[in-house]
This record gives sequence, structure tokens and C-alpha cells, in this order.
Amino acid sequence: MLQILNGTYYCKMDSKGRIMLPSGLRKQFEDLGMKDFVLKRAVFHNNLEMHPENEWDKLMTKLNKLNRFNKKNINFLTRFLAGVRNVNIDSTGRLQIPKDLVNIAGLQKEVVIASAINILQIWDKDTYEAFLKESSEDFSELAEDVMGNIDFDDE
Repeated sequence: MLQILNGTYYCKMDSKGRIMLPSGLRKQFEDLGMKDFVLKRAVFHNNLEMHPENEWDKLMTKLNKLNRFNKKNINFLTRFLAGVRNVNIDSTGRLQIPKDLVNIAGLQKEVVIASAINILQIWDKDTYEAFLKESSEDFSELAEDVMGNIDFDDE
């Protein structure tokens, strides 16, 4: 069963890389039984992805089927898994982001946590807002390309 996360949250990060997660997000984690997560750099943008551990395990099961005697597969896995960290939410509701991942994503004091169906994206606030502004003009074309040919009755 697909576990869906919802919302966009503006948060503050302290000098140690800790983010106090909003209560609405923590409530979703609790309702869905999510305690442990995997944090990694995103593939396409300058942000981080936070995968619930069970969703990460599903992805790793699929990636484990790649032929490791294929150079492209190994190169992909090496880059895809670079910097991956297991993380959890502490008893006070904070997420600790490792320094190297803070630097990779260019996170500053203000961050945005945005849902992407079954994972979360963690962005620097200015980078996130610039991305949305930059891509807003192309969004209608993108929506048509991505969603225009889906048969929603095919369930």
C-alpha cells in the first residue's frame, strides 16, 4: 500500500543542522508508522530527498536487480547512493541533517520540506522559491506532457 505524505512546510534549521519538524508532519509520520528514514541528495535538483525506510527498502530491492557487471549500472549506483544516511526524528521532533548533506543542498537557515507523494524533498527556501518561479511558465506544458496521456480509468 502506497503511503502518501502531504504538505509543504517552511522550517528553520539551527547552526547544527537540526530542523524542528512541524507537528502536522510529525502527526503524518505517527499515523503512517514512520520512524526511520533515509536521507540522500536528489538526482535532478539541488535539494535532498527523505525516504521513509520502508519505501527506501522497496527501491533498494528494485535497484539490487541491476547487473553489477555493467559499468553504467555501477556508475549510477555509486552516484545515486553517494552521501546516503539513515536518520530518525529525535524525541523532541527534530531531524538532524549531516553537515555534508547540508552543504551539498546549500541549505541555509530557512528550509522547505515539500511532499513528493511517498517521499519528502528538503530545499533551501530561496532555491525552492526560485525553482517554482523559474518553472511556473512551463508548468502547463509540463502538466500536459506528464499527465495528458494518463488513462485514470485504468485502475
